[in-house]
Amino acid sequence: MKHPDYYSYPAIFQPDSDMWMVTFPDIENAFTSADTLEEAIVEAQAVLEDCLYFREEQGDEIPSPTPLENLVPPTGGLAQMVVAVMPPARHLWSHKSVKRTVTIPVWMENELHQYDNAAISLLFQEAVKEKLHVTEPVTAY
Repeated sequence: MKHPDYYSYPAIFQPDSDMWMVTFPDIENAFTSADTLEEAIVEAQAVLEDCLYFREEQGDEIPSPTPLENLVPPTGGLAQMVVAVMPPARHLWSHKSVKRTVTIPVWMENELHQYDNAAISLLFQEAVKEKLHVTEPVTAY
């Protein structure tokens, strides 16, 4: 299924002591905070992109955004649309490294010790690509 390149959701920015709290009424578990409003806006975009990426990956429903004019911000706070730019977010998450434990025979470990600069992770990645005939996904954005 092709997902859109952009999503736009309203966020509530609320001052709380010496920081700004951000929540997304339409996205469960999408919240963040920051020291300044400017930082909160940046953090809001990042958390929205992350939450929507995982919803896409897990096949979860992507809810419709509430119209901004239907939200009433708290006193001293504000409601603002936040745009999630998904192609770079998808690229970033698809290229994150995961830690795997592999078992190799002792003789192979001994051979690897002969090479001071052997980057085991890189060797493993290249071997998997070669043996399984797979290539890294290319994400254009």
